[in-house]
Amino acid sequence: MSVVLGVFAAAFLAATILPFSSEVVVSAAILSGSSALAVWLAASVGNTLGAVANGILGAALTTKAARRWLGVGESQYERATRWYGKWGVWSLLLAWMPVVGDALTVVAGALHVRWWFFVTLVFIGKSGRYALLIFVLERVSPQGGG
Repeated sequence: MSVVLGVFAAAFLAATILPFSSEVVVSAAILSGSSALAVWLAASVGNTLGAVANGILGAALTTKAARRWLGVGESQYERATRWYGKWGVWSLLLAWMPVVGDALTVVAGALHVRWWFFVTLVFIGKSGRYALLIFVLERVSPQGGG
């Protein structure tokens, strides 16, 4: 149980604007024999909730003062907004990507994307990434499938 909570915490932190990576923790959990389903679910939910935290932060970034206080440069914010404007809400499927994904979720929050749509798209992208990672790990692990 503590492994799954650790995976959840690592995945949550990795999805926020904090510099953190969950792949190592997920990999260690899988390679140590933890339940693939439990690890996948903990990582997917934790990472999605971390993205929701970014979205909430983004909702606060609608003012220049908030961007200054949070250390988000005007050019960073405008670049992310342009990219989001070009690719739209569907770009949230790429919220799993390093750096870009955090910016997408922050901008989606700032643009007040409907939460049910936000969570659905982010979960699909993030859970798919973890499913692929776990699939590969189980194939290369001595105790895995191959």
